[in-house]
Amino acid sequence: MTPSSTRRKPAARRRSARPDRKAWTFLGPFLAVYLFAMILPICYAIYQSLLKVERSGPLGLGEPKVTFAGLENYTLALEQTAFLEGFGRVLLFGAVQVPVMLLLALVLALLLDQVKDRWAGLLRATYFLPYGIPGVIATLLWGFLYVPGISPINDLLAELGFQPDFLGYDSVLWSIANIVVWEFTGYNMLIIVAQLKSIPQELYEAARIDGAGPWQVALRIKLPLVRPALILTCVFSIIGTMQLFAEPLVLKKLAPAVTNDYTPNLSAYFDAFANANVYLAAAKSVLLAVAAMVLSFGFLSLVGRSRKEDR
Repeated sequence: MTPSSTRRKPAARRRSARPDRKAWTFLGPFLAVYLFAMILPICYAIYQSLLKVERSGPLGLGEPKVTFAGLENYTLALEQTAFLEGFGRVLLFGAVQVPVMLLLALVLALLLDQVKDRWAGLLRATYFLPYGIPGVIATLLWGFLYVPGISPINDLLAELGFQPDFLGYDSVLWSIANIVVWEFTGYNMLIIVAQLKSIPQELYEAARIDGAGPWQVALRIKLPLVRPALILTCVFSIIGTMQLFAEPLVLKKLAPAVTNDYTPNLSAYFDAFANANVYLAAAKSVLLAVAAMVLSFGFLSLVGRSRKEDR
């Protein structure tokens, strides 16, 4: 080994170490915020879910004492029929609402991709506008459109011979689904549009030279290449479905069918702030997070398996 090579190695090691320090300098603030805003609250929620309040004395009127409960809160949550029905309700909601919303977002994105740039910006902003409206305000607006005697939609349908009950027990879930579709279709559309804009124009030119029409270009080029965007929006939609909260909470004042346990999120909310049982609410929140994680990773593994089979 020559002296020059022995001198070169320590210098190379010093040069390779410098970018690592700089990277940690940039990552440090983000990791600190992520730790305090995400990881620590999750750990604290898990810790709270393992506690319970015990009262001593006659009739349980003594001094309350927080003790370790183990999995007792989880057992109690899973024994509540209304809580489990809320899970089934949001799963049914997602099975119908998510495909409808993503299909509409895909259609709008494909249509926008065909529109001239002069009009595309205006249409894109118009479709995205509902997402800019807070969910509570959007639900209030739609709530008045659902109430008989106030809603012009009800009046118009009554003239046509229909008497819909948008806030009834059998239909309020789909009324909520309509609100969510109206709110988030434009948001998902923008993600798909961004993916469409990243497709090389050479592919379109080659397809036109081969005689492909607009439908063939959409089916053979655009749809396969926007698959990553569709997967991403689907995962976001699955997580959002499990977190369904604001819309049923607002409609609860207008629809008697919406109970305190209508969704898992509502059940945890009322346990914490109405029944003063934060430990049971923490257990329900952890169960909800686990369900969302299982569904999301299950969907991603299913997509990954289908990709391997296609290859």
